[in-house]
Amino acid sequence: MKKIKQLGLLLLFIWPQFVLANVIEVTLHYVGSTDGQVWAGVQQGLTEANLQGQFLGQNYTVQATTIDELKAIPTEQVTAILLATDANTVFEVAGLQQFAQTPVFNLASAADELREACLGNVLNIPLSEQMKQDAIAQWQAKNEDTPVHAQGWHEDFVKFAASQLNTRFTRNHQSKMDDDAWAGWAAIKMLSDSVARTQNTDGDAMLTFLKNDLSFDGQKGDTATFRNSGQLRQIVLLVDGDNNIVAEAPLRGVAGGLDSLGLVSCR
Repeated sequence: MKKIKQLGLLLLFIWPQFVLANVIEVTLHYVGSTDGQVWAGVQQGLTEANLQGQFLGQNYTVQATTIDELKAIPTEQVTAILLATDANTVFEVAGLQQFAQTPVFNLASAADELREACLGNVLNIPLSEQMKQDAIAQWQAKNEDTPVHAQGWHEDFVKFAASQLNTRFTRNHQSKMDDDAWAGWAAIKMLSDSVARTQNTDGDAMLTFLKNDLSFDGQKGDTATFRNSGQLRQIVLLVDGDNNIVAEAPLRGVAGGLDSLGLVSCR
């Protein structure tokens, strides 16, 4: 028994050193404003990824950069690119040959053109304009006298542990989580989950996993996956003029489920 206790104490002493000696360093590159809600969401995701990483032997860094600086970074040093920019900038970065097999996350643009282009390396987190329109149309088919607008996230969303995420974000950033903040958080969350599962930081391998094997909750209930258009499948929150959540699309009884919202596949 004494030897077992001694062995236990020895393992307790050497295990943290073993983990620290085998830490996976993950650097993610971000282009966009570092003042707005997308950046705040990225920082929230980074905090949570590093808390998880303490136990899994992973350490995450997000490096804010410009496009010119990004072009000078060797491909093998880039696990993923996070863009809080307009659609034209997403097209520009996605078209760089050196990042053709690297995940390029669109965190801010709702432009349908980005989905219709079916770019092989672009992963769109925000709702597209078409997704919003489809969600509103589903609501109006049954509630034509009650106007609503569509959101990807809401500060009062409580289901699926959303309330806990809202609380953590507000505590850390003194603001309410919105669509932009959720998009930033979600990108970091799915990347850190993917690294934990694959133990790989190679951009090519990460892109393949995200497009084909990702199963992401995101505190929104239905399992979110990426379509071949690069759009993240997800529920859409319908909000009335008093800022109350009145429904979640797809509405009950609508055929197609999550694929009733937005461009389903590349034409």
